[in-house]
Amino acid sequence: MNRSNPPQRNLGEFDPTYLNALRETKVIIALFAVFCVWSVCVCYTYGYISPEETVDVIPTVWGIPSWVFWGILLPWLAVDVVAVWFCFFYMKVDDLGEAHEDEDLTEQIAHLNEEESERD
Repeated sequence: MNRSNPPQRNLGEFDPTYLNALRETKVIIALFAVFCVWSVCVCYTYGYISPEETVDVIPTVWGIPSWVFWGILLPWLAVDVVAVWFCFFYMKVDDLGEAHEDEDLTEQIAHLNEEESERD
């Protein structure tokens, strides 16, 4: 059986703005996955107490239960630092073209004036 390979797309075919957005989307999804897995694993490991176990004293860090500190607070702060770095130093500013907002507003005002003059 002769299998043909699907045609390969050349990355030069895509708009650079699209490629930047795709790259940034992949980074954001990877960050979400890493910190979500970290949070869930740590909270489950440190926070779950099985019915057979008895705990007299819950370990704390700075007065916060350790599972909350290591599983929620620390990843939250870490992802904030990474997100700030990502936004200010990794993301690229793409030229999206000229904005025509004023032209649209002028057309809307003219249209509203026409409707008012037709009513009178």
